[in-house]
Amino acid sequence: MLSVSARPHQATIMAATNVPVPGEVSPLTAMHSEPVRPVYRTQSEHNTMWKMLKMIPDLTSQLTDEHLRTLSKSVISETWVKGSTVVANDGFYIILKGLARPRTQVYKNLIEESESTPSFVSQTFHGFVFDEDFKHSLLGEMCIPSRDPMLRQWSTFGTLEVTAHMESATKYSVVIEEDCEILKISAKNYAKLKSEQTKLENKQKEELIRKCPYYKEWPTLSIYELVALIKWKKFPPGHVIVESGNVISFVAYINSGYCNIYRSIIGFVKLQSKKVKKIRKLVYMGQLKEEESFGEISVLLQDPFTCTVVTGKEVELAIIEDKDLFELDPVTKQLMLQTAQPTFGHLTDEDVKNEYLQEQQQKEWKNFKDQTMKNSLYYNGIIPGFGKWNHHWTSIPRNLKDTLVSY
Repeated sequence: MLSVSARPHQATIMAATNVPVPGEVSPLTAMHSEPVRPVYRTQSEHNTMWKMLKMIPDLTSQLTDEHLRTLSKSVISETWVKGSTVVANDGFYIILKGLARPRTQVYKNLIEESESTPSFVSQTFHGFVFDEDFKHSLLGEMCIPSRDPMLRQWSTFGTLEVTAHMESATKYSVVIEEDCEILKISAKNYAKLKSEQTKLENKQKEELIRKCPYYKEWPTLSIYELVALIKWKKFPPGHVIVESGNVISFVAYINSGYCNIYRSIIGFVKLQSKKVKKIRKLVYMGQLKEEESFGEISVLLQDPFTCTVVTGKEVELAIIEDKDLFELDPVTKQLMLQTAQPTFGHLTDEDVKNEYLQEQQQKEWKNFKDQTMKNSLYYNGIIPGFGKWNHHWTSIPRNLKDTLVSY
């Protein structure tokens, strides 16, 4: 971890990352100095850059921690002198030191899916919590900027959207009012990261579908149509995904975890008044494990589920919602109907009754066995949990050579 008191190490940081050291003014002799390449940074300095990005709310509110870690390895630092104009059409900028005045929109929308109202007011940082190791690092000098229109230390401007204005019109720019050190995240680097991430996710989805039993013989083109509609979703343990008699709202492919399958049955329960009462009970019939799918027939034919699906532990599913499935071409939908089968559709009512009777017999036998053992012990004066001898040893002490211990 970097330390403010380590002056020689700070000089190394400035040379490698071009991050300003608190209390020192770096010489600015050009209008825009050549940025230091991130490839020259050490792993420790990459980690410092990553932790620095994690302290910027405009980044953490729109990007994942994984994306921030990847982007931190390509962040460059630039030095600007007073009077310069920074055109921010092609990236997202963070002021490390100095003052700047907005000339156009201080736009901070990072991704296309998020809509943000352009603002001239710089972001303020409230409620920062630093760990002990990081309190004395470069981030320890973070200051809370004022609410005036001026952009100060840790203020942000620019965008990560790759737009048509990137090479032409000046859409986002600021004027340097005081010599500045600025971090820049390239919009093209982020677009490349998103593209690689999308390819990786699509490959993972394709592999998951191909491993499911119903889709092993599917043509590649039809699988690609499903991949484009898939979304990831997680369910906690014990969550009821679909109840018996209801139509499920999505097709699911199990990526991790498992689901328990239950069938409902009308059983009889003995009451204390020597009467019996009918009650609906769930009978465990099996599991749906990783690389299995369910819901195809129920969604396409709008048939109610004949069983109840409950998550056994945390389950991650790749799902296709019913509204998206209905928009598939007729050939793909017909192919799904021909290859898929109802979930545990092979079970008959007789199978469920036999399973229920077997469970009840095992339960009654266990109760009878436990009660008989308890009565036998009590008849001989032995009560579980009570005895003549008391000692606090969890095991025989090692210093006793004789294994026969008298109490």
